[in-house]
Amino acid sequence: MAAQMDLVEIKRQLCGIEDAQDLDAYTLAKSFFDLKEYDRAAYFLRGCKSQKAYFLYMYSRYLSGEKKKDDETVDSLGPLEKGQVKNESLRELRVELSKKHKAKDLDGFGLYLYGVVLRKLDLFKEALDVFVEATHCLPLHWGAWLELCNLITNKDMLKSLTLPDTWVKEFFLAHMYTELQMIEEALQKYQSLIEAGFSKSTYIISQIAVAYHNIRDIDKALSMFNELRKQDPYRIENMDTFSNLLYVRSMKPELSYLAHNLCDIDKYRVETCCVIGNYYSLRSQHEKAALYFQRALKLNPRCLGAWTLMGHEYMEMKNTSAAIQAYRHAIEVNKRDYRAWYGLGQTYEILKMPFYCLYYYRRAHQLRPNDSRMLVALGECYEKLNQLAEAKKCYWRAYSVGDVERMALVKLAKLHEQLNESDQATQCYIIYIQDVFSCGEILEHLELSTAFRYLGQYYFKSKRYNEAFICAQRCCDYNDAREEGKALLRQISQVRGEADPASTDLSLPFLYGPLSATNTPVRRMSPLNLSSVTP
Repeated sequence: MAAQMDLVEIKRQLCGIEDAQDLDAYTLAKSFFDLKEYDRAAYFLRGCKSQKAYFLYMYSRYLSGEKKKDDETVDSLGPLEKGQVKNESLRELRVELSKKHKAKDLDGFGLYLYGVVLRKLDLFKEALDVFVEATHCLPLHWGAWLELCNLITNKDMLKSLTLPDTWVKEFFLAHMYTELQMIEEALQKYQSLIEAGFSKSTYIISQIAVAYHNIRDIDKALSMFNELRKQDPYRIENMDTFSNLLYVRSMKPELSYLAHNLCDIDKYRVETCCVIGNYYSLRSQHEKAALYFQRALKLNPRCLGAWTLMGHEYMEMKNTSAAIQAYRHAIEVNKRDYRAWYGLGQTYEILKMPFYCLYYYRRAHQLRPNDSRMLVALGECYEKLNQLAEAKKCYWRAYSVGDVERMALVKLAKLHEQLNESDQATQCYIIYIQDVFSCGEILEHLELSTAFRYLGQYYFKSKRYNEAFICAQRCCDYNDAREEGKALLRQISQVRGEADPASTDLSLPFLYGPLSATNTPVRRMSPLNLSSVTP
């Protein structure tokens, strides 16, 4: 009897009076909760009064509803229709939690759950306020900060929030800057955190790697991920992003090693399934890749990367309807995912629906204003809609921000060519040739033959036979322009009365060096004026 009294006293000292009264029921329910028997856990927590037991009671009911929703989805509709089935317990939970919230009777965890319920019911404004309140009540609960991240759509919204002044806020801001594509600010914030004492944090290293991935600085991102693997070889978080970089670089052996390594660590993790999916995609086994992305979604239906990558695989398999569904689910998970918006634009472009793809490309461009791929896609879309002035703006802007695929100037030149603006087209082709020769990627750019062909004809019509002769010679280096080059050489030979045009030793300095007032053959024509078409 004395021992029993001592046990009760210990419980009260450790947990408080209410927690001590609920401790037995809480411990039993927690065991059922860990076994994912959520209804059973909730049953044994009925009537408990402590904050901890109440949270577990409500959270068990919420997860029970989510589990039933996922089971019903898999049984009836398949993985692409998960958004059609709702958690039936959400409205009931909202009513109960709302009463507690009005009575100021929710702790940090209760506020977090209330915010999740509101977000699931698409009550985003109310959810935002509740999550902010949760961060004030329990600043060290990172889950509340992450939920807050998903509701912030722009910089102005971020600035308007009143957040607690704590060191966790710095991690949140760095994460938020990365999500909003404010990469320089994010890197500065992470650097300040390293200097503040988090120099050995593998989380910060992974986030810096993700930031470099977002700005397509692939070499630095790969370097950071390799460093991360050295420091934490059994880490699985963010390895799906690492696999995306290996995929882009077509590093098949490295991607294969990563997939096998993660399988050995834990083959039932979402990231592992995504890495394996990327590996099969690189091997052009798109059906197998889609299967692994579906497995990832069964493990976590809110896995953004899996939805987007599955959309890409369906695009490869020409299954546009399934691709659209996958991309839409990705946007439901995170409206800031530019890849999903861009993927939808590509899908509707294949379906020859230019107004739809224009809308989606615009959304992608808003999220990535300095990404040349979005601008080139917009320009092509405007061309199809015969809005040529807008197309010019997009192509020139794409070149100005750094054209990743080096196609913007060619498309701009062809547009000028179509509009009979020969001087502007010539200027664009010259700058394009300079860029290609300066970067040493000549063999990879098939449009060089198009540029030389046009310049040869332009100079011939302008009676500038030396320049036309060199361009015709360069045309002979390319299979698709060889015959036209030979024909132009014959025409030049007839005009000049020369028997052997190949004996002339000429060179065009503008092909190998920057434009200047003394070495460019364009100096006698009016300069390219793009002020009217530059956004």
